[in-house]
Amino acid sequence: MKTDDFDYDLPSGLIAQHPAQPRDACRLLVVDRVSGQIDHRSFRDVLEYLEAGDLLVVNETRVLPARLHGAKDETGGAVEVLLLRREYGDVWECLVKPGRRLKPGARIVFGGGEMTGLVVDVNADTGARLIQFYTHSGTMLDAVHRLGEVPLPPYITEPLADPAEYQTVYATDEHSVAAPTAGLHFTTELLDEIQRAGVHLAKVELDVGLDTFRPVAEADPHDHVIHTEHYRVPPETARAIADARERGKRVIAVGTTTVRALESAFNEETGVVEPAEGMTDLFILPGFSFGAVDALVTNFHMPRSTLMMMVSAFAGRELMMHAYEIARAERYRFLSFGDAMLIL
Repeated sequence: MKTDDFDYDLPSGLIAQHPAQPRDACRLLVVDRVSGQIDHRSFRDVLEYLEAGDLLVVNETRVLPARLHGAKDETGGAVEVLLLRREYGDVWECLVKPGRRLKPGARIVFGGGEMTGLVVDVNADTGARLIQFYTHSGTMLDAVHRLGEVPLPPYITEPLADPAEYQTVYATDEHSVAAPTAGLHFTTELLDEIQRAGVHLAKVELDVGLDTFRPVAEADPHDHVIHTEHYRVPPETARAIADARERGKRVIAVGTTTVRALESAFNEETGVVEPAEGMTDLFILPGFSFGAVDALVTNFHMPRSTLMMMVSAFAGRELMMHAYEIARAERYRFLSFGDAMLIL
């Protein structure tokens, strides 16, 4: 297996810059893993592929306005800080640019002094900074909401009319620096219609980090080290999965982040998804044995990415590359704001 096996040409003109309006008006490529059949539908048609009693599982994490613009305390030079993950208290792992000269002890000022950050450590491997934040009034997250911006992927170069476009309609707690984008296609009305049809809804959390989307640089994907992310599968979701299994119904994951959470909580010895919370570095490659997920709603992913490898593990690499070839020929829209795929 080589990283090149998951490469393909992605013309920039196919990278969506804005979501479909309304959200569920995007296109849907339906891929049957057994027959290999590929159909072209609208996302609103997803309900036709769901059955009463099926369980739809979503990642309810919300995107934090994690991009902060500040200035070096000593020189006044501009600094951009991206919050990656809270370590403890108001200490966060952050990406800083330009950050080469920001060593432990350096201070960054935000909002004219409304909040300051003290660099307490540097990760020699990644260059990430550990920063202690201080505010003069209110909480650190209050200040982040006043001063921060929702960080968009670098391939989205046009501004959003509304930052809510990069949040799912069911998002709750803010823990992520990127959206679980497969969920962006659902409207409140479509979810209500799905549940009225007898399809059940369950939720997990996985805090989406930037590493999820970056291409794999190593020639052999087994040499790639995936970033760890916090996840939680609550007891009620584990019970809902067990109930669906008992009734012979399917568990349908909305997004690759949901897959990682569910498969991280799957106990191979007992054959069940258990309530779980912690950090996961699960890297799903072809040959992986899926125990928790029967079908997948997903987007079209970056070439050479861990996500491309995951969907290839789920559907088979040849079928997935064929589906992507068709999607490109039919001018589907790719990546975070693009069209959707349903893999059955």
